[in-house]
Amino acid sequence: MPLQRSQSLPPAEAQRLDDMVATLQARGFAFERGPDMRSFLKSFGFEDWERFAESWNRLGLDRYMADGGRYRKRRYATYALAGGRIDRKRHQPHYQSRDYNLLNGGIERWFGPIEDAIASHPVMLSILNAAHLLALRMTPASTQPDSWHAEVHQFRIEAQAGSQGRPTPEGMHRDGVDWVFVLMVSRENVASGVTTIHDDHRQEVGSFTLESPLDTALVDDHRVYHGVTPVEPIDPARPAYRDVLVVTLRHA
Repeated sequence: MPLQRSQSLPPAEAQRLDDMVATLQARGFAFERGPDMRSFLKSFGFEDWERFAESWNRLGLDRYMADGGRYRKRRYATYALAGGRIDRKRHQPHYQSRDYNLLNGGIERWFGPIEDAIASHPVMLSILNAAHLLALRMTPASTQPDSWHAEVHQFRIEAQAGSQGRPTPEGMHRDGVDWVFVLMVSRENVASGVTTIHDDHRQEVGSFTLESPLDTALVDDHRVYHGVTPVEPIDPARPAYRDVLVVTLRHA
């Protein structure tokens, strides 16, 4: 899929892009409401959201949780964003050093691949396209890579009576990348799940809750730490879960 250039965006969405860039430059993070993000992504071919979101019902259990938890399900894929193209890479493990993930880092973690139909779905491509454009706008031309390495994670965090689900079990953290995008897919019967943003001194500089579909957190991973408080069921007798899509970009 070709990259959508900012000058070809509709005027309202070009202004929205400018506003996101300005907020990220000023604060190191931004929070975009779902309706605004949906409107923005439509400029990149966003469509068929329901089929995309339904795929979260087919994630596999994360068996690498060092805390022994069985509350996280996920799938994973990587892409190269280069030369105006989005190309999926061969399936590979996810790796973080223990400098960035003291709980689960230091090992190769092999997760099930994102389904082909979802990996190439218009929603996925629109999100990658928008993230690519935003990264290019936020990165000085002299330091822009020839290719960005994008990692995409489908997460479901489940909560049960007497057992919280932990969206960020590693605690307040950085991911060891350049940019992080977290998009809400669905919240079902859960309370809490507050995103908090902290500066280099671990002082809180912002907080918000991803509640509605496409509510989005945008994070400059070099400038701030981020984390999410545990979720718990509102009605213990019903299924309770928090579904998000996480996209990270770094210099390839």
